[in-house]
Amino acid sequence: MIFVTIGSTDFDPLIARMDELAPTLGDQVVMQIGNGKYIPEHGQCFRFADSLDAYYDQADLIVAHGGLGTIIEALELRKALVCVVNPTTYDRHQEHLLEVFAGHNYLIWCKDMDQLEEAIRQARNGQFTRYESPPCRIPEAIERYLARVN
Repeated sequence: MIFVTIGSTDFDPLIARMDELAPTLGDQVVMQIGNGKYIPEHGQCFRFADSLDAYYDQADLIVAHGGLGTIIEALELRKALVCVVNPTTYDRHQEHLLEVFAGHNYLIWCKDMDQLEEAIRQARNGQFTRYESPPCRIPEAIERYLARVN
């Protein structure tokens, strides 16, 4: 199953492109469409869910916007991941995130919606670097700060 998720906003161009490709992909396509206006005709869709865990678990491949939460969830589950920047996000931060994650071979960054079918093919056949969450250093930073102010 291919799971498409766009987060809490809208990303109609991605949903429309996946809807166009769905009949040719040879897999069930399930799309989380958020607040989008476009309603897919070739696959299941829903707006929001309390949890996406069941969809992530069933998915062989995830196609998503470039949101950090979505990226980390998919990578921690060891799912093949294709990400597309949602151009409506402020300050183009998704581009910076995807540049770093793609640069480490954790995912496929699809920079052009016309290349989405090829990006999906690459993700299906790709060998990705295993993502390891960096250690949390917040407690040490708090201790250092408290040591300075006391």
